[in-house]
Amino acid sequence: MSIDLGSGGEPTQAQMLGVDGSSQMTGDVLNGLGSDVPGQVRVGPGVRIIGQFPRRPGTGLPSDHREVLLSVDTFRTQGGCLSSRYEWCMKLSPAASAKITAYRPRQAPPEWEQVADRVRMLVAASAHMSPYNVERLLHVTARLAIWCHRQGMAHDPEVWLRHETIDAFVLAGCTDLAPRSAQTYRAWLRRMRATLAWIERGERVPPALKAPADRSAPYSPTHLARLRSWAENLTGQARSDALALMGLAVGCGLAPGELAAIRGEHVRPIGSGAVVVDASHLGRLIVARATWEQHLAEAAALAGDRYLFRPRRTTTYAKNLINSWSTRHRPTSGLPTLSVRRLRASWIVELLSDRIDPAVVAAAAGLTSPALARYQHFVPPLDEETATALLRGRP
Repeated sequence: MSIDLGSGGEPTQAQMLGVDGSSQMTGDVLNGLGSDVPGQVRVGPGVRIIGQFPRRPGTGLPSDHREVLLSVDTFRTQGGCLSSRYEWCMKLSPAASAKITAYRPRQAPPEWEQVADRVRMLVAASAHMSPYNVERLLHVTARLAIWCHRQGMAHDPEVWLRHETIDAFVLAGCTDLAPRSAQTYRAWLRRMRATLAWIERGERVPPALKAPADRSAPYSPTHLARLRSWAENLTGQARSDALALMGLAVGCGLAPGELAAIRGEHVRPIGSGAVVVDASHLGRLIVARATWEQHLAEAAALAGDRYLFRPRRTTTYAKNLINSWSTRHRPTSGLPTLSVRRLRASWIVELLSDRIDPAVVAAAAGLTSPALARYQHFVPPLDEETATALLRGRP
C-alpha cells in the first residue's frame, strides 16, 4: 500500500518523527498499543507515520484519498529473536462511524449481543476498502455471525470468514432469500475476507456459485383478465391503486421504480386518441395499450400533480413501496399476487406475440434488443397460415 506522505496538507514524516525525539509531537511514539505479549520486551521507541492512500473510486465518499496511520513496534522474544508488529489505523467518516456504533438488526435475536462487538469490528476494519455501503456490510455480517453462533462455531471472525463457512452460510443460512440475493451476500463476505485476510492460508479456491437467470414469467391471458376483474371490484383507494398498478405495468410496461414516480400530469391523451406517458425521468415516450387508455386518462385527470399509485405518499420511491401494498391486498380465488415485474413481462410478451418489431419493443421498454431474448421463450410460435401470410407479404 503506497503512502503519499505530506500530501493534502498533512504533516510530513520528518515533521511527525524527529530523529532524536526533540521534535516529536505528542503521542507520535507508540508506547501504548495495548498489553504486550508475555515474554516480549520492547526494543527502542515505536514509530507512527501519518499519510494518505488513494481510495477506491465509486465509494460515494467526498475525497480521493483517505487518512492512514502506520504504527510499528519492535520486540525481542524470549528466544532472542526480534519481531515487529505493524498496525494500520483507518479513519472512517463520522457518518459511517455513527452507523457502525449504533447498528442493531431489526428484531434482533438474543444471540446478537454475544456477537455484536465482533460484527462492528469487522465492518469498521473493512469498510474503508469496500465498494459496498456500511449498512449492507453490517446487515450481512450480522446475519453471518448469528448463523455461526447458532451452528456452535467459535465467536472468531477468522472462523466466520473461512471460505467453507461463507459457502455453508449462503447455502444453508440464506434459504429465505432469492438465489441472486444469496449470491450477492456471498460476494460481500468474500470481499470482506479479501480485504482483511492478507496472508494466504492454503485454503482451496471455493467453487463458483451461479444463480439462475433473473426471468419473471408473464401471467397467462386468463390470469390477467381475472386480476383486472378483481381490481375493478375493490373499493376506495385500494381499487384506484390496483388499477394504476396494472395500467402502468401491463398497460405501459413500466418497471417498479418508473411506475412509482408517475404522476397524473405525466399521462396525457394525444390527437390520435392514444394515451402516452411522458415523464422526464423515463427518457422515452410510452404509449399505453388500447385496453388501458380510457382508465389511465380518467385516473390521470383525477390525480392531477399527485402520484397515480398510492397518491398520499410524500416520497417518490421507498423500499417495499409496491411489495407492501401487494402483501396487504392479495387477490382472491387462488389468483397470483400482483407483481410489477410479471405484469411488465406480460406486456413485453404480448407485444412480441403481436410480432411488433423487437427494436420498437426494446426502445419502449428501455432495454436493448438482445435483452428481449429471455422473453422469447414465452412467445407462442406462429401457426402455419399466419407465418405464410407474413412471409408472403402484402399482395
